[in-house]
This record gives sequence, C-alpha cells and structure tokens, in this order.
Amino acid sequence: MIPVPALTPFEARIEHAELVEKIARWDVAYHGKDAPEVTDDVYDGARRRLNEIEARFPELAARSPLKDKVGAAPSEGFGTLVHAVPMLSLGNAFTSEDVARFDAQIRNFLAFGEDAPLAYVAEPKIDGLSINLRYENGTFVSAATRGDGAEGEDVTRNLETFPESQLPRRLGPDAPLVIEIRGEVYMTKTDFLALNRRQEAVGDKVFANPRNAAAGSLRQLDPKVTASRPLSLFAYAMGEASTSPANSHWDYLERLKSWGFMVNPLTRRCDGIAQLLAAYEELGEARASLPYDIDGIVYKVDDLDLQKRLGFRERTPRWAIAHKFPAEQATTVLEAIDIQVGRTGALTPVARLTPVNVGGVVVSNATLHNEDEIARKDVRVGDTVIVQRAGDVIPQIVGVVADKPRGPTPFVYPETCPVCGSHAVRPEGEVIRRCTGGLTCEAQAKERLKHFVSRGAFDIEGLGEKNIEFLWEKGWVRAPADIFRLEARNAEEKLQKLENFEGWGKRSTEKLFESIRTRSRMGLERFIFALGIRQIGEATAKRLARHYGSLESWRAAMTEEAKDELISIEDIGPSVAGDLLDFFKEEHNVAAVDDLVAAMRNLGGDVEDAKVIEASASPIVGKAVVFTGTLLTMTRPEAKARAEALGAKVVGSVSKKTDYVVVGADAGSKAADAAKLGVATLTEDEWLALIGG
Repeated sequence: MIPVPALTPFEARIEHAELVEKIARWDVAYHGKDAPEVTDDVYDGARRRLNEIEARFPELAARSPLKDKVGAAPSEGFGTLVHAVPMLSLGNAFTSEDVARFDAQIRNFLAFGEDAPLAYVAEPKIDGLSINLRYENGTFVSAATRGDGAEGEDVTRNLETFPESQLPRRLGPDAPLVIEIRGEVYMTKTDFLALNRRQEAVGDKVFANPRNAAAGSLRQLDPKVTASRPLSLFAYAMGEASTSPANSHWDYLERLKSWGFMVNPLTRRCDGIAQLLAAYEELGEARASLPYDIDGIVYKVDDLDLQKRLGFRERTPRWAIAHKFPAEQATTVLEAIDIQVGRTGALTPVARLTPVNVGGVVVSNATLHNEDEIARKDVRVGDTVIVQRAGDVIPQIVGVVADKPRGPTPFVYPETCPVCGSHAVRPEGEVIRRCTGGLTCEAQAKERLKHFVSRGAFDIEGLGEKNIEFLWEKGWVRAPADIFRLEARNAEEKLQKLENFEGWGKRSTEKLFESIRTRSRMGLERFIFALGIRQIGEATAKRLARHYGSLESWRAAMTEEAKDELISIEDIGPSVAGDLLDFFKEEHNVAAVDDLVAAMRNLGGDVEDAKVIEASASPIVGKAVVFTGTLLTMTRPEAKARAEALGAKVVGSVSKKTDYVVVGADAGSKAADAAKLGVATLTEDEWLALIGG
C-alpha cells in the first residue's frame, strides 16, 4: 500500500472513491443486517486510511458520504422513530499520538492553552448494539436502535421485555420532563456460548460473536424471542433533554445510577492525556478477563457546556473519540487473484484466501490495492501470506511468509478489462489502471445503477445488487430513468411480467413498484449524490444542495463560469469543481438527467428543493458568509460551525453573491475585497448581535 504522503492527487482521489463506496456497503451489512462483511479492525482501518487521505487532500473531505452518514437505514420489518438528537458515530484513535492530536484539536477549537485544565471521562467501548431510550414525565415511552443516525427501528416492545433491573420503567423525581438515555445492549461471553449451544441443539442459527447475537436477539419481530435471550444493558450517554440533569458527564453517569441504570464500573474520570493513556493500558491488560467484549475505550470531554460548544462534525462529535485496541494477524494460503471493475472503471485486485479465523472472525478476502503493490510484495497465487485485520478497505495482505513454499509464477496484471475487453490504461505517474470502455462496459454501467439505488442515494427498497443484475440481464433497466418506467413497462400487454419470474411474485412486485413511486419524490442532495459524478459524495452533494437550493438553480449554474463560485463553497476545491463541470459538458449526461427528472415527474414526483432552517428561527438562513481575521470570543472553526448550524452558507472567498464578511483582528485581503464589491462587513460584536450572541 502506498503511504499517504506519497500519493498523487489522482491516486488519492481514486482510492478515496473506492473506500467510501465499500464502507457504505459494510454499514448496511453491519447495522442493517447484523451480518458484518468485515471485522471491526478492518472497518476501523478503512476509516483511518480515509481520514489520513482527507487530511492530506482537504478537497476530498467534503465529498465523502461517510462524513455525515451513520449506520444504515432501518429495516422495513420495524416501524421507525426519529431521533430528536442524531445518534452519531465516533472518530477513532489508534495510537497515543492520535490521542494527543484529539486533545490538541479540542484545545485549538476552544482556544485553550496547553496547560489549561481539561477533564475527560474514559469508558470501556462495549461491542454491542446502540439504543436510544426515551422518557417523558419520568416514564419510559419508547426505544429505538441507532439506524442511520437520524432515525432508527422502533424496538419498544422488545425493550419492554427487559427486567426492571436492566431498564427502569420510571425515573426519579429529579428527572427532566423529557430525556433520552443512550446505551449499549450486549451479551456476555458466558451467555453467548450458552445461547449458541441451545441454538445448535435445536438446529437453529448459531451466531458468530456476542455482538451479532445481541443485535440479532434485540431486532426480533417477535418480542417473545427477545425475552428468551440473555441480554444486558449499559447506559452511558444522553440525547434530547428538556433540561440538563447535570453539569458534567461524570455527574450525569452518577445520576443514571441513581435512576436504576447499570453504568460500567470500569469508567474513570481523567485529568489530561497521561491519565487517559494509563486507563487505556490498564483496560487493555484486563480485556481478555472481562465478562463481555470490548474493542477499545471511549474518551469524552467531561464538561457538558464544553461539549455543547464543541458540537459536531458531519458524522462525529468533536468532544469524543474511541481509542481502539491493536489489530490481529494470521497466515493462510492465497488461492486466487480476481480483478474487479468499479463504476469509475478502476481495475482492483482482490485476493481470494483459504478461509482463516483472525481474532474470532473468518476472513476469506483481502485487498491487494493495485499492481504496484502486488509487484512490490511479489505476491503470487499459492503463497502463504500474512493477513491483518486492520488498515485497509478489506483485510490486507501484509506480506508473504518467507519460509513457506512459493507460488510458481508472478502475477501478470491484465491490460484489458476482464468484463468488456476494452483496453485498460494506466497514465504515466498514476497508480490505477482503468477500463476505457466507459458506459459501454457492463460492469461500469451496472455499478452506476447499483450506486443510484443505494442507501445514501435513492434508497429504493427491493432493488439491491441481485435485482439490478436481473433487470439488467433482461434489458429492462439500463439507465436510472428506466427504473421509473418499469411499472408502465410491466403493464404493457404481450410483454413478460416481472411477477412471473422465480423469486418475485405478485406481492414483491407490487412492493417494488410502490417503493419506486415513493422514491420518485427525492431531495436535491440525494438526487445529486445518486448521479454518481466523480468526487461528489454525500457531504459534497449536501453542500451543493444547500448552496444552490433547487435543481433548476444548480443545473443553470453548472457552466464553466460557475467554477469560481464552486471553489468558494467550503471544502470544494478545483479538482471537485472540475469533475462536476466536466459531467455537464457531456451531452449524454445532461440528456440522462433530463430523462430521469421527466420519468420521476411522470409518476407524480419531482426533485425537492433543499431543506433549510425556518427563516423565523435564524436571521442568516441561506446567507453566504465569509470569516476573515482573528476572532476574540471564539475560534474560526467554532464560528463556522455555529454559522452553518444556523443555516448559513460558509464560503471561502468574497464575491458579489456574498452577504456578510465577518472581520476579525488582522483581517487581510478579504476585507478589502468586500469593500471593493460593496459587500456588507460586520465586526465580531455585530456578528454576535445578529445571531443572538
């Protein structure tokens, strides 16, 4: 694997696209199906690699759909509940340097000096299923899984089977009128082994690990099944609260205990990094002897007011991080090397392995990254290789076991696409070989369709990879617009009916058409992301939607003249802007977009304008704001985060379309630009007065 500092911008862009695409699929498998495709270490390694790439290439950070996506959409077997406060994921630390960087970022954001006291709480990271418990007037009213972070599955009836000792039905008289208590449902190691013995004895499914067992047991449509499973619950966080029950996280945990919740007894309050790392070492040594699985330790800023000031990034809180335990390795035989073709035409080598148990999870695939890595490691079919469950998209091959028999011949990388036969080119200075077939290559066209219907895009229930393959082979769906004409095609006389094919049936076909009709009305940000434009991930699509507001405005602006405006949008650089404008230079792309919109409207749908904060709630909704100079009452990152939370569009440069330039001390050329263009400038005090302090 090429070190991140050595990546060219092109290499980084390609690897970034592949990372976000595969991690999104893993999220669905793990959170939505309780059937993870890769281990936690592998997943964490992929996230870490992604973060390193985005840190070196900031223009890629905004386009990652993983920045504002958590978990997976709720299963259709359950009702859904909206989280009043999103249930976000956590950033990861793997080294003491990562922890020091986390602390430094918090101090920089808050303008705290290195020696300023800053307390944390360190909690064991339980490997289970996150849950949100809602209480109103002190009484338990509902429970929901994390889901996609915005809404989760309604598992209230299942949680009602928990004993009072695990789930108090009433809180104390000091509880707020409304409070959401968050925690983790888990299964102890002993209970897991006993459950699997019972399952095996009656011929039922056995679970791979305690986390899967806990998730599968809680997410049962029949609460009686949940009641029969040995589940436990630790409480550790807070969602919505009408009033704060404490001033610090540590005091909040004490309040939870007083209300009857189980709080992990190994939780510690720490002053500074040294105590955090000491807690990590102690917990790591005790890990194997604990009655439950943990995969790290979570550090949280203790002061709840500071947590509020720090706020959130797209998908993670700034005030918390998970310090993960090291990866594990094993050896196995490399049986084959397959070449996969992605939707951008990239030829990616994947190692097929003799299945091996690595830290409790069976691994059968591993990444080989690219042809240079295969050559550098001299990996051959037949080699015994070292596999590591961390650090990449799927488990990575660290190297070849030197004292084992070698494979007979070096691997020869193909120079033609294995799917369509087109020439596969690798421009000088680039690391990825790419099929030149474009949309004439079935692999690329099908992968684009799979992306279009995926969770973060149109999310059409019933159109997974298998069904897209089926409809493609039948020739019924070759472009996104065809999906919205599928029901009309199915109704035509003398044509084959979808419901007549094995695996479909009348009910499943009706449900598919119902889902398609529902998705014919789609928000602008999802619509943009679904088009599959290179470098336009969910986060970038959201920024574009917020900036332009409507499909018509966005489409009209996508000409070469819009490049400066695009680059001024926060986190969108020249490379992203170039790919976006290149997409609209191609007539066939414009025609495909028009055809798609027409097909959606024919079903009574449309592309909805971007959602914004109600104007009455904020005076800066939709306003383009530039910050320049040094602010005194808050740091620049804090000011930007607060402006965006109030509905403003934070941009990086001044233009005629800028509404306000907030001028701090030692302001530079941006203040001068504002004066030349007649853009309103505000002092820091005037800005605070405008937004309400």
